Amino acid sequence: MKIVLSKSKRELGEKAAINGARIIREAIYSKGAANIVVATGSSQFEMLNELIRQEVDWSRVTAFHLDEYVGISEKHPASFRRYLKERFVEKVSLHKFHYINGESDPRAVCDRLGEIIRKHPIDVAFVGIGENGHLAFNDPPADFETEEPYLVVSLDERCRRQQLGEGWFPTLSDVPERAISMSVRQIMKSEAIICSVPDLRKAEAVKGALEGELTPLVPASVLQDHEAVWIYLDKDSASLLHSQ
Repeated sequence: MKIVLSKSKRELGEKAAINGARIIREAIYSKGAANIVVATGSSQFEMLNELIRQEVDWSRVTAFHLDEYVGISEKHPASFRRYLKERFVEKVSLHKFHYINGESDPRAVCDRLGEIIRKHPIDVAFVGIGENGHLAFNDPPADFETEEPYLVVSLDERCRRQQLGEGWFPTLSDVPERAISMSVRQIMKSEAIICSVPDLRKAEAVKGALEGELTPLVPASVLQDHEAVWIYLDKDSASLLHSQ
């Protein structure tokens, strides 16, 4: 695990995107194509804004959606499909993007995407860490054992309050209680992981994930067990770390 500090969210995003683009280019050079996972949320704004500017042959890239709410229309302001289309997919010329459709039968969606991603080993996954320490929508206590690539999960109150606090929903009751998420083990199968985590409100989760024990109660702590993970922090999100 490599921790990369930045003075601002913009610098954090630039560093994460530059390294991620390098990994994608290397995969294309060695294999002729690359497979990636793309996250959403406010923590990814700066990274995605810079990633689309990088020199990458996107026509050779297949991308997978990390997570999505169950029961949310693509037209909803909080839809991650909408987020990804507007901030990433429509700005590059991907070979293919595999969306999670939370309006369809959740179990069938998980099965279909699971079959596809098993045939597309991931070169780099772009992820974040939630205020409750979650990785994707794997809230604590996360399932560290399942080999299923995608799961239907329940969202805990702290996760739902984060979505409310970030302005995606008008009230807590409007935040869905279920989502479809890439599983922890599937994320960990990625050859490389780029984790972008800005803001003071993430400091406690960052400390638990990076300096605490590896436990399902802090799902992102599993990143300690990956050989090629870069954690991008700003001065606020790194403020509680002993080593900083």
